[in-house]
Amino acid sequence: MKILETERLYLRELVLEDAQALSKVLSDPESMQYYTEPFNMEKVESWIQWNIDNYKRYNHGLWAVILKDGGKFLGDCGITMQLIDKETVPEIGFHIIKNYCNRGYATEAAIACKEYAFKVLHYPKVFSYSTVKNVPSQKVAEKMGMQKYKVFEKNGDKQIALVTYNTNV
Repeated sequence: MKILETERLYLRELVLEDAQALSKVLSDPESMQYYTEPFNMEKVESWIQWNIDNYKRYNHGLWAVILKDGGKFLGDCGITMQLIDKETVPEIGFHIIKNYCNRGYATEAAIACKEYAFKVLHYPKVFSYSTVKNVPSQKVAEKMGMQKYKVFEKNGDKQIALVTYNTNV
């Protein structure tokens, strides 16, 4: 089921059959350099199940990012509830297979998710966070119109949270 559509992409719910395709990003050491470790297949499947549970609980989660032209699976992007310095907030996250990075897909999908968070889910603000070292993710957040919110500790690492506000509220 399509959730969102952009000029080049559509986003749909993840299904367990996506595990092999999603592992191309979540199991890749370079793509996951800002995580504790790359995911094994069991963890990729758990990641998908976590999102399926989120769809039921929050009506959103990370969705599969699919290239319209050819139907190629590019990764995931969406909205999850995350703990940022003791506050549970909607956060836009994404993981794009490295062969498809630097083509604007993460930004395109993330902007669509931000609009969905504001127009459909009516969140007053949305966040993005990453380790301080993850400059590529921070650049995508800035392209979404986000600004620095705070630096905080999570999992023993310094994280930076960025935020943008819904001006339609």
